[in-house]
Amino acid sequence: MAHEAAARGQAVPPIVIVQMTDDVSRSSRLEGFNSRDGIPVVIRGLDALGTVQRTTVVRSVERGLSALRQWSEVVRVFTEQADWVVSNSGDRGSLIAPEDASQDLLECRRAPKSFPAMLLALLHQRWQSGRGGITFLPCELVRRNADVLRALVLELAERIAAPPSFLAWLESECLWVNTLVDRIVSEAIVPVGAVAEPYAMWAIERRRGLQMPFAHPDITLTDDLEGYERLKLHILNLGHTWLAEDWHRTGGPPDATVLQWIGDARSGQALREVLVREVVPGFAVQGMGDEARSYVETILKRFGNPFLAHKLADIHVSHALKVEKRVGGFLRWVDSASRPLELAQLRSFAARYAPSPPASAEHGSLR
Repeated sequence: MAHEAAARGQAVPPIVIVQMTDDVSRSSRLEGFNSRDGIPVVIRGLDALGTVQRTTVVRSVERGLSALRQWSEVVRVFTEQADWVVSNSGDRGSLIAPEDASQDLLECRRAPKSFPAMLLALLHQRWQSGRGGITFLPCELVRRNADVLRALVLELAERIAAPPSFLAWLESECLWVNTLVDRIVSEAIVPVGAVAEPYAMWAIERRRGLQMPFAHPDITLTDDLEGYERLKLHILNLGHTWLAEDWHRTGGPPDATVLQWIGDARSGQALREVLVREVVPGFAVQGMGDEARSYVETILKRFGNPFLAHKLADIHVSHALKVEKRVGGFLRWVDSASRPLELAQLRSFAARYAPSPPASAEHGSLR
């Protein structure tokens, strides 16, 4: 989107991508980000006009940095140059490593291990330098992702007794904006790049004082982000997780794809049934039945994109965490309405990954 905005004549700021982990298998990506050849993004699929197949060489990325190996440069760029932070820290991005919860974190001498701690250290350095606040546009697949990220950073700051004036600066000067990304990216291009579907949307919650780094037709500013979040998380992502569960439980082949799985009469029909008979009624009790019915049909067509090789093994990564957010979160939302629903298949699915209750004093305790 940034590349396309620049191609249309907008003054788009350069992008620096920071790798937060020391995953050796991803080190070649940094080399790709630093290459002058650009980053290929292949768009394949179907739209209203027919088949789409095009490649865009993205040139909006200035360079890549490793937080663990180039921490001092990450600190300098964040402190002196950054105006926006767009993050995608994955399903474990909200976890805080125990060793990060120490006072020396604020001294910023080393790269913390966890993402919230990295942000806290960098923000403290920026505050100490006298710079203004920063705008966060997180893309983690978590409801109210900016609110969650802000709470994590503030909680850690309070835990390590950060200065009260710094805490006030975090809340008053920094802008934490909830967003939602909706696009299926099915495979990576080595060393860097991706294959994705034509459909794309970045929904961003309107906030006073928000200035975007660029405008794009696929960016939607909205006063009602929750509707977009619920549809994406509890239909598209829940559908992916349902397929990944079925693939895993039936011992499917390692290279099986979403397309193959929904093309199978049994698994394809099972997905449609749970979406139509349980997910849509769940949305209906929250007043979103029509939106859900329409989105289900759109999603099933997107899952059937014949040009995407979206592997179920990739979707199955961090499966238990995904079940909790996508299925468990949906059930809790539905149960908050006044009309109870059975939703037997979804409840059975969520129960398989529910944590075991602690042993009671009467049963299983040792004295």
